[in-house]
Amino acid sequence: MSERFFLYDDEEETNTRFVSFMGEAQRFDLAITTTSRHYGKKLVLDMQSNRFAILGSDDLETEGYIERAFDISDEEEGNELRNFLLEII
Repeated sequence: MSERFFLYDDEEETNTRFVSFMGEAQRFDLAITTTSRHYGKKLVLDMQSNRFAILGSDDLETEGYIERAFDISDEEEGNELRNFLLEII
């Protein structure tokens, strides 16, 4: 077996906020991790769907980005998540 080639192997202190809220159509259970690794963006994990995205305010303003990242087919659900994330990112 050949040696493993690491591109990086770092450890870093992070801050994670766990948030659960009920929108009009869906419940969201999120883990939002703040780290210096992603150029000021936050790592947002949706624990209900097992999906995640690295998000900044520019991503939230891009039409359809949240829906694609979290596999949300309903526009209202996408807007609920987007509006919440706009408050904290």
